[in-house]
Amino acid sequence: MTELQKLLVTVKSQLKARGLTYCDVAVAMELSEVIVKRLFSTDNLSLNRLVELCDLLDMRLAELTQAATASTPRLSRLDEKQEAELVSDPKLLLVATYALNHWRMADIVGRCRLDEAECLRCLLRLDRMRLIDLLPGNRIHINITRDFEWLPCGPIEQYFTSRGRDDSLTSNFDADDASVYFVHGMPTTEAHIKFITRLCKLRKRLASLHDESVHAAIGERQGTAILLALRDWEPPISPDCGDCQPRRTPLQHDRLFH
Repeated sequence: MTELQKLLVTVKSQLKARGLTYCDVAVAMELSEVIVKRLFSTDNLSLNRLVELCDLLDMRLAELTQAATASTPRLSRLDEKQEAELVSDPKLLLVATYALNHWRMADIVGRCRLDEAECLRCLLRLDRMRLIDLLPGNRIHINITRDFEWLPCGPIEQYFTSRGRDDSLTSNFDADDASVYFVHGMPTTEAHIKFITRLCKLRKRLASLHDESVHAAIGERQGTAILLALRDWEPPISPDCGDCQPRRTPLQHDRLFH
């Protein structure tokens, strides 16, 4: 869907909410109802006509644009086919990583050492997958949320487990902007659930900070990755404990947030 189509969908929604018909629009714009219907059906609407519609709706053009953006739902989870395609091609995955971090095509080409044709092919694939909309001038509109969830045991999680997890953790974490913590406790089931909720909020907080930073220059932003892992665990029993065996519970599980 083009930007103009999104605006027109929003205009129609706003007209309906106000109880206005094509006839009312025709009277306000001094056009025939037939021409008004044609304008909406062919997406052939000039900026001046769009401003006239905003006046009729008692909205500013900026408010209409914001309403159109807010009304466009973004994916919070990919399906298995989308995840599988994303991790099937290293170049596609690389371009997707930068595109979904609000990099322009020219910046992606410079960083990834791809030629423009290769980068464009990847962006077109992401567009066909509905992860982005590739707009005129090769501008990128993102269609998925920053903190979208991986499918449990799906292609992305399997890819991360086999390749990304060890790479992420193979570090001394001794840089000024790096840290690593391992904390153990024995909370109640209720407290455990509360802590999971807090982890989810922390994950969303990083996504929020990312959104606050998207207008900064590329050089002022840095790639930041967190791995939040939670599982039922107790220290392993040492061999000199005789017949003692490590405790295992039927609720033992792993949870990964990225």
